[in-house]
Amino acid sequence: MKIAPHLPKSSFRIALIGALLPLGGCLPEPSFPDQPAIEFQSFDLSASGGRELVIRFTDGDGNVGLGQADTLAPFCPTCEHHQNLKCEYQEWRDTAWVEIGLNPDAGQIPFYYRVPPVAPTGQNPTQNGTISIDMNSWFLNSPYDSMRFRITLYDRDLNPSNEAYTPATPKP
Repeated sequence: MKIAPHLPKSSFRIALIGALLPLGGCLPEPSFPDQPAIEFQSFDLSASGGRELVIRFTDGDGNVGLGQADTLAPFCPTCEHHQNLKCEYQEWRDTAWVEIGLNPDAGQIPFYYRVPPVAPTGQNPTQNGTISIDMNSWFLNSPYDSMRFRITLYDRDLNPSNEAYTPATPKP
């Protein structure tokens, strides 16, 4: 997937596992709340020196994801919800985690992404799967040595998921 030029240079993929198709009526259909839910899975080093962030997600009404044609408000390029996966950067500073607000106008690129839609098939709209992001850049240069991300996923109704966190990670 190609990321818009104002986003971090990253590759992105989404894989849905199970739960999109009811299997012949023998198994009960999965049921999840309409608000998306996420769970941190991993934040591992990649061969290129970047990091791969993996989260699990569920959504009961199947409306996670934005298509290329989603360019009108509230998903327009200048709108707050143009990107539907937000990874807020935090550093451990002395005795607490401090969120570092990044300003694109100052050349700082936020860690925000557009998760593409994956339409469920069949009668059950439930989505259940993983989202993987290859982050070529994943930390800021500063005198502080530990970082983490606070992650939130938004569905098309602008419902936020719960917040998930990467573990404290030492910067190189």
